[in-house]
Amino acid sequence: MMSLKQFWTKKTLVGLGLGQFLSLLITSTGFSSSELSNRGINAPTSQSFLNYALLTVVYGSVMLYKRQALKAKWYYYVVLGLVDVEANYLVVKAYQYTSITSVMLLDCWSIPSVMLLTFIFLKTKYRFRKIAGVIVCVAGLVMVIFSDVHAGDRSGGRDPRKGDLLVIAGATLYAISNVSEEFLVKNANRVELMSFLGLFGAIISAIQISIIERNELKSIHWTAGAAFPFFGFSLAMFLFYSFVPVLLKMSGSTMLNLSLLTSDMWAVIIRIFAYHEKVDWMYFLAFAAVAVGLVIYSGGDKEEDQHQCIAGVGDEDAGRSKYFDEEAVDNINRGAIAGSSKTGDTSKHDCITSGERSETIENKNIGKDVQGKKS
Repeated sequence: MMSLKQFWTKKTLVGLGLGQFLSLLITSTGFSSSELSNRGINAPTSQSFLNYALLTVVYGSVMLYKRQALKAKWYYYVVLGLVDVEANYLVVKAYQYTSITSVMLLDCWSIPSVMLLTFIFLKTKYRFRKIAGVIVCVAGLVMVIFSDVHAGDRSGGRDPRKGDLLVIAGATLYAISNVSEEFLVKNANRVELMSFLGLFGAIISAIQISIIERNELKSIHWTAGAAFPFFGFSLAMFLFYSFVPVLLKMSGSTMLNLSLLTSDMWAVIIRIFAYHEKVDWMYFLAFAAVAVGLVIYSGGDKEEDQHQCIAGVGDEDAGRSKYFDEEAVDNINRGAIAGSSKTGDTSKHDCITSGERSETIENKNIGKDVQGKKS
């Protein structure tokens, strides 16, 4: 039986707190996007472009200053950038075709997708407590859906089937992006991840903007009221992307996606206190359910980490050797490797020499014994 002290570890508390900070950042991006939409500005890729540009400038500068060599192959980041850009685009685009309720419900698809991908590719093992926490969290979100239906907030949308497919596709891409980031941040480097995700994300976004949103940008009448939510969105996304790798390395992709479930509930609380709106009582019950599920999922990480550490050190090293760019590593450590190889050759030579010496001594001893017997 796990004690309360073992359950409430420092890692658990930090993970829960960081997860809710990220959830609040996502809530702020939702309000910013809503404000831009109310002003007739519909350019999701353009909003993301500024975030990617900030990531490139900030983390790229750090990487150049430290003169860090790549720890993972560069084309991994090209694929990751493409997946991340399109995931953001598809989910935002879905709001034009289906209801908010449908988007909220179908966006949960990222959670089982993440669990499946981490189980297959990262060999993550989920105990019964983890699975129970996920079930409680999802049950809390389903309560939000029923609350919307109960309040009559469900609107069909102009093409629900198309919108639902866009959400499912976007949620799947989010899962792939999160799992890829978890692998890279654990096996490569956080600064490298943010630098190249920003670089290739910005390039792909710029290409997409020139094709899809060029006319939309030309028609925008830039005022202070339009610029503030636009740049506020980018700043919130920059902070979100900067802290996501920290939570991924600490608690994994599933914990991240579960934490983000509370973003809709934070939005409700903000609407109550800032805009004095009335909401259904089921929202509060749902918020409590998600909070309990998060605690169940993240509790006792210290004990579990010790078991995983003992059992999986060899597997982790083997996995790293498969994915790392060996040539890059060789370039980084060329001098060290050359030195070590020389040392290895010397040691082999010493072993051979010592073996020859021992054989020589034995032969001499045998010769002495034979001479003694003859005499």
